[in-house]
Amino acid sequence: MKQKNYPLERIRNMGLVAHIDAGKTTVTERILYYTGIVHQIGEVHEGSTTMDWMEQEKERGITINSAATTCYWDDNRINIIDTPGHVDFTVEVERSLRVLDGVVVIFCGVAGVEPQSETVWHQADNYEIPRIAFVNKLDRTGADFYYAVDTIKSKLRPNTHPIQIPLYDDDFIGVLNLIEWKALIYDKDALGLKYSTLDPEECEFVEEKTLSKARKLRANLIEKLADFDENILNKFLEDKEVEVGDLHSALRTATMSNEFVPVLCGSALKNKGIQPLLHAVVRYLPSPVDIPPILIASPPDSDNQVEIKADDTLPFAALAFKSKVDSYVGNLTYLRVYSGKMERGDFVLNVNTGKSERVTRIIQIHADKKVNVESLRAGEIGAVVGLHNTTSGDSITDKNQPVVLERIPFAEPVMSIVIEPKKAVDEQKIDDVLPKILDEDPTYHTKEDVETGQLIISGMGELHLEILVDRLAREYGIEVNVGKPHVNFKETIKGSVESSGILNRTVNGKGQFAEVELRIEHHKVDKKSGGKKVWFQNNTSVEEIPKRFIRAVEAGVIESAASGLLTGNKVEDVKISLIGGSFSEVDSSEIAFKIASAKAFVKALKKAKLILLEPIMDITILTPEDYLGRVINDLNGRRGKVNKIEEKDSIKIINGVVPLKETFGYSTSIRSVSQGRASYSMEFKNYEKIPENISKKIIEKLRGY
Repeated sequence: MKQKNYPLERIRNMGLVAHIDAGKTTVTERILYYTGIVHQIGEVHEGSTTMDWMEQEKERGITINSAATTCYWDDNRINIIDTPGHVDFTVEVERSLRVLDGVVVIFCGVAGVEPQSETVWHQADNYEIPRIAFVNKLDRTGADFYYAVDTIKSKLRPNTHPIQIPLYDDDFIGVLNLIEWKALIYDKDALGLKYSTLDPEECEFVEEKTLSKARKLRANLIEKLADFDENILNKFLEDKEVEVGDLHSALRTATMSNEFVPVLCGSALKNKGIQPLLHAVVRYLPSPVDIPPILIASPPDSDNQVEIKADDTLPFAALAFKSKVDSYVGNLTYLRVYSGKMERGDFVLNVNTGKSERVTRIIQIHADKKVNVESLRAGEIGAVVGLHNTTSGDSITDKNQPVVLERIPFAEPVMSIVIEPKKAVDEQKIDDVLPKILDEDPTYHTKEDVETGQLIISGMGELHLEILVDRLAREYGIEVNVGKPHVNFKETIKGSVESSGILNRTVNGKGQFAEVELRIEHHKVDKKSGGKKVWFQNNTSVEEIPKRFIRAVEAGVIESAASGLLTGNKVEDVKISLIGGSFSEVDSSEIAFKIASAKAFVKALKKAKLILLEPIMDITILTPEDYLGRVINDLNGRRGKVNKIEEKDSIKIINGVVPLKETFGYSTSIRSVSQGRASYSMEFKNYEKIPENISKKIIEKLRGY
């Protein structure tokens, strides 16, 4: 395939993120249709979408894997990643946001901001990604555009403002563009391809109260944009007409600075509002050249700084943000190129592993379809074949100028199941297959129960684990027996303790000596600790312990923290300080210090007051008022807590928290207490201390008392 090389300023790397069922994939399908990439619209409810191509996605009507594609609009190339909305697959959102320049956040016009909407919004905040909001489903009964905008302002970003409003004539028929002051009216039954652009003042079906509201919103929008453009400010103060071009320019500046979020609207299912959204993407979201360059040490850990920016002439630097095993091409690695250029046949360096690898194929991805291309340039997203030892978060660079790009943080699993193959012949097969699945999704963890020898799989929730079991059967022909899901607890300490560890022995005629003194104290994760849940600090001098042994001490305590004394679960939220020790010029070694520090850590845990922690979920429940009391009583019976109750129309919206352990079977329970009329959604919040009486029972059960 011959590539057209678009100038970098005409490339957009953008993603679609939302709460589950807000219409993300439906929006993507319309984008592909209107840009000419597909010639028939796929529907989620029919299982015919282009982007949700996995059998599990078609059956459940949800996105599980982030899917990449490329389309073209107004002579711009748009690389799109459609991400899952279900909380169990948050890893797909996290690694997609890491490599995107802008996002469109989609909201349901009925529900407004929902729990996962907040999660993906805050993930975008972490990466400081400019965004556009799109209020979808305005054709549905109960849809309220202004309510949705108010929830965005109150819950997510105050500096949010519509640049469109919906127009109705019994049904939703189009949008009024506040910047250009044009009404876009869609023809009926025309798949959204035909529409009229009219003066809203001359549209007989546009009521005066709608026009009055639109005028006020436009005046308010101009006032807000005056903060970003001196020319608009002067005209605003002088009460002069502001040019449309000035408004577009100011809106681009405000959006790219991540200080303002424009809101658009439509109904993807009814094929309305997608073309204006595409115009907004190319007008307001940044191109790769709009992203500020970063300075990174090269080689890593040196004082020499190199600039990483979207420039083909600079040395090659890319981030691997996703890997998967493809049944046709083998190992497939998704890359975002930040600088330089990579061509087919090039040798590149995986800086994290230190290994050089050859790029055998370069592919432009369109969901599950692949097109061979000759190169990937700065600012582009694509996939390569031939990187056999690369995982998500690895830096792939020029061999002569290695740099380490910021890695992708992955959440830890909160739920586990025990699995075992139904057939003995599959035992070796499952050992070969699981590493491949774990490479694709780093939020899956596995370990073997040391007492029973059973295989324990951990994941982000029941659906996450269900998908893994389903993939084993469908893709690899491995049927497994599955144990009941159980929660992943954590352990921590209360207060502070000190202890020492000494190793002084002779092994194979050679002495091994190390002495360490540790202080271990409770410490919540914060910026000071760099987000580390086990934070190690060296407070010794080189006279006490030379620098060459410090990493061994840290490794010893980190490994020991992987298994606590209460239940064998991880020890977290602790700060470990190395406060003293001694060494021998002759007999000390790294392994000696690793063993001594592990002994000191275990001794400290035995002296400390240990606390068991459990995962807590944010929960949002929608219920008719008639069942409010019964729903709250049921939640309280599960150790849940109601934080706030809101009302929309005749529906009560309960926001609260509940321990994950108490949510098994909740779907059945909430249907029972509400006669099937209540619904809920959950997402992981944090780990909290378990009440002592309940903690005691859990510990006794896990220990088999």
